[in-house]
Amino acid sequence: MIDQKDKRIIEILQKNARIPNTEIAKMLGISESTVRKRINDLESKGVIKKYTAIVDPSKIGYNTVTILGVDVDPTKFLDVAKELAKLPETKYVATSTGDHMIMAEIWTKDGQTLAELVSNRIGKIEGVKRICPAIILEKIKE
Repeated sequence: MIDQKDKRIIEILQKNARIPNTEIAKMLGISESTVRKRINDLESKGVIKKYTAIVDPSKIGYNTVTILGVDVDPTKFLDVAKELAKLPETKYVATSTGDHMIMAEIWTKDGQTLAELVSNRIGKIEGVKRICPAIILEKIKE
């Protein structure tokens, strides 16, 4: 399992994945080599899965960000989720419990493009029964 120092390293990396190991070492009062070993261990255990950049969709032309709830025929559940994941506009797909069986985040340039995507592509995936889009107005926390 991971200890408090590992948890702190994770918190630091979540805020800034580009921070040098030497800076983390200073913050935690340990050596740079210890930080490096701990990070390598967290990566090998799959605790840290990848490093990524968080992008503001509107700054790159995606002005409509939508959380899409999708209800499907239970026999097509995983097939629909996999088809949604193939769409370039889809940023994540998750199976879920609650109001909808599948949840997806979709980025499009505008509402018209979203409507066309929902009607002409997602709505035509075999097994899709109901689509419930919720357009994100503002992200408060990422």
